[in-house]
Amino acid sequence: MVRALGLTSGGLDSILSALLLRDQAIEVAWVNFETPFFSSDKARRAAHITGIPLTVQNITNAYIDMLKNPNCGYGANMNPCLDCHALMLAIAGSIMKKEGFDFLFTGEVLGQRPMSQTKPSLRYVEKKSGFAGYILRPLSAKLLPPTIPEERGLVDRGRLLDISGRSRKQQMKLANAFGITDYPTPGGGCLLTDTGFSRRLKDLFEHQDDYEQRDFELLKYGRHFRLHHRHKIIVGRTKEDNRQICQLIDPHEDIQLRMIDMPGPTVLIPFGAPDEVLQEAAALCAAYSKSEDGQAVRVSVKGPGGSRVLTVQGGSREKYHPYLV
Repeated sequence: MVRALGLTSGGLDSILSALLLRDQAIEVAWVNFETPFFSSDKARRAAHITGIPLTVQNITNAYIDMLKNPNCGYGANMNPCLDCHALMLAIAGSIMKKEGFDFLFTGEVLGQRPMSQTKPSLRYVEKKSGFAGYILRPLSAKLLPPTIPEERGLVDRGRLLDISGRSRKQQMKLANAFGITDYPTPGGGCLLTDTGFSRRLKDLFEHQDDYEQRDFELLKYGRHFRLHHRHKIIVGRTKEDNRQICQLIDPHEDIQLRMIDMPGPTVLIPFGAPDEVLQEAAALCAAYSKSEDGQAVRVSVKGPGGSRVLTVQGGSREKYHPYLV
């Protein structure tokens, strides 16, 4: 039995690539990698729809090492697409060797993405991964050089496809032929392509040497203010933001601020701060509360050293805008 391991995002192209190979009586399985920047939700859904076995692996540590200094740099934001794909295929290749799969496959389509799915880009990813010749792209295979599994007769190249470009018409027609109607819309899913998130991530890298997964999760919520080089203040935007921030608080290191007498945001200072920063954080908390300009208000401060109350004056939010990350 020929066995193939696919790298899946859970999108339609990934699904079709697997089904094309399964239609050749090849045993297919998927691997999906997750980090704080993208989840496995779509991949799990695709596995449920198709019945294809899925392994999910968290690769945050290896990913951060790559992300801080990608060989090919970044895209429009902090997205290191080529080195991201190369890293994932390198890890998938190790799984392939360990578990006895014959080759790897992906749902990549030639020309679908102008930067990461050109012929030179695909060649770079193969070479960088260490598994050149063993990575099959079933949807565009006829437009690419034959892979080792094709040359060895493990895959019938004649039954693979020659799709290229950004149009989805051929994929949608093929999905209909396979009876696949429930699939996600293309694109999205990676926070590294988001301008706001990328700005916060860059700020984190510039001001912090060590990271935990929690540090990256916090980038998803609230407003982030860099009032001091060493200290960042996070201010919740909504009730849901406040809830998520509260779940990520480390009571042994962080300081949390809340309004006492009126509605207001959850404010978090990761890893704590000296008194002068606490005063500014309390004023910031008041500025984003229901307090009026110049009104004296009380702010609760909780941290590793215990709890206390600070009295500050409500003020304008605009004065803090220059410090927004």
